[in-house]
Amino acid sequence: MTTTPTDLGVLSAQVLFALQKELFGRLAEQGHPRLRPRHGAVLAYLDPEGSRATELAAQSGQHKQVIGTLVDELEELGYVQRRPDPQDRRAKLVVPTELGLDQGRKSRAILADIEARHAADVGADAYAAFKTVLIRIAARQRVNSPPFPG
Repeated sequence: MTTTPTDLGVLSAQVLFALQKELFGRLAEQGHPRLRPRHGAVLAYLDPEGSRATELAAQSGQHKQVIGTLVDELEELGYVQRRPDPQDRRAKLVVPTELGLDQGRKSRAILADIEARHAADVGADAYAAFKTVLIRIAARQRVNSPPFPG
């Protein structure tokens, strides 16, 4: 007998993994076949003008070392480059390249399409209410989550 999980963690993971599978599958079809879901920890938070790795780590909830490794991979793939931060020459900014900007545009379009499909399925009002509640829960959970050690 199969039961439908009701645990918030399991449901969240199911949505995340299915969303990533569709997003990165469609990105691959649209010219970005070497990107992987792990790259989202950088790409989802990357400011078009550039972001510091420490900001990306804080926003994504990942260790700075993980972000550094992902930035290395994305730099090698041609999606980002490191540049001196004009505000602090000792710091570096992670800046999207044209390829990275193209990926961002395509990701936003794909995600908008996915969200429109869900809104059509459950109703626009229900989907808007769901998103409002999910935003509140995500914010509260981040506040209640202890930082990674180290």
